Amino acid sequence: TATAMMLPIVSAVIGLACALSIIKLLEHVLQVPGVATTLATMIGLGVGIDYALFIVTRHKLQLKDGMDLQESIARAVATAGGAVVFAGFTVIIALCSLAFAGIPLVATLGFTAAVAVVVAVCAAATLLPAMLGALGPHINSLRVHLGKTHPDDKKPHGWLRWADAVSDRPWTAATASLLILIVLALPVLQLELGQNDISALPKDSTSREAFEGMDEGFGPGAYGPLLIASEFDSPEEAKQVLPKLEQAIGGAEDVAAVSEPSLDKAGTVAVFTVISKSEPWQDETVELVENLRDEVIPAALEGTKASSYVGGQTAGYIDLATKIADKLPLMILIVVALSFVVLLIAFRSLLVPIKAAVMNLLSVAAAYGVVTAVFQLGWGVNLIGLDHSIPIVSFVPLLMFAILFGLSMDYEVFLLTQMKEHFKESGDARAAVVQGVANTGRVITSAAAIMVCVFTSFVLVEDPVVKEFGIGLA
Repeated sequence: TATAMMLPIVSAVIGLACALSIIKLLEHVLQVPGVATTLATMIGLGVGIDYALFIVTRHKLQLKDGMDLQESIARAVATAGGAVVFAGFTVIIALCSLAFAGIPLVATLGFTAAVAVVVAVCAAATLLPAMLGALGPHINSLRVHLGKTHPDDKKPHGWLRWADAVSDRPWTAATASLLILIVLALPVLQLELGQNDISALPKDSTSREAFEGMDEGFGPGAYGPLLIASEFDSPEEAKQVLPKLEQAIGGAEDVAAVSEPSLDKAGTVAVFTVISKSEPWQDETVELVENLRDEVIPAALEGTKASSYVGGQTAGYIDLATKIADKLPLMILIVVALSFVVLLIAFRSLLVPIKAAVMNLLSVAAAYGVVTAVFQLGWGVNLIGLDHSIPIVSFVPLLMFAILFGLSMDYEVFLLTQMKEHFKESGDARAAVVQGVANTGRVITSAAAIMVCVFTSFVLVEDPVVKEFGIGLA
């Protein structure tokens, strides 16, 4: 019904408004990146609609079976609502575990996204039941007839047949699924973490015009110069060593220009910039930073007490990418371990969490593969408003993993909860699987389709980082 359809949307939008208000307040005490509100909007809308959808669907099915209105609301919140709280908890754990990476930017993005999930769960567990009670029997008004329901089982007959077919040939279905996921995941072998690329912005944007003007007039590296900060033991040492240091850096491979140094009043600290011949996000610039730090600067300062460092935004992004690449395996292990414990407590099983972890790792790998193929390799990049391939921004895969793993666990929990209920009633494992899929198949795929629509819509945003999140999460 159109009336029931509006409930998840209203609940999600109100919850999102509250979440964004909280994030706005947090900006007064924390440094919140600009992309945080966009990411929170994506997650808040997606999970908010999904969580409310599961509760509304359960309520409508119970009313159809003749259950009293108030009893139905209470049971829907106790069953589907309980699963929503549990599923939301897994997403929150995954997002908050990003703090273990030790990277303030990533931790803040994780916390702000977790705020959106917490508010979405609260809205589904409190606001939505209140709206269901206020609507009463009018929830079935404005009825829309779509599809057919099997007269005996009161479930979408197509899902019952699908579950029967898969249960009859489990190894065939599993092999086909694995092959599809592996093929999608193959491009991830070429994944390289990079940084924001201004040249990916629309050609009519001010930032893109400024970038192209500097590129044409001063070279591709002018938009992301390296900052060399040096400290000397005395002004005399600075006068002796600084020219030698400048000459050594100016002669390094891929260096286009070196600026005149600026000295502090004491004459012991100097700062100058280095412009590379390559764009900030290219591999040659990364190699230049590593070469300056490991070879050129140590050789130029050998035998002195001076110290010199390579910094600036470009070097900062390179360091961030390196640190995230080092931390990614640990973060995957932490998120998987925490999710394993949560599912172990929920289902009292060792095999269920192991199976869930393997499946979700495969699905996340497939998402990584798609993002790599689209953005880094440039497959169909014109379809999403870009005119060339761009690097994968370093923090995108890390946040993607936490979000996707948590959302995958959501569907896992909803499906297995239904299977567990049917198994307790019948004691027949195969029948429990079939009935669980038949009961939840349409709802889960509808919820996932909503997620895909919400995430894909953010491809329309000009920011290439948001586009990467949109495609990856979708």
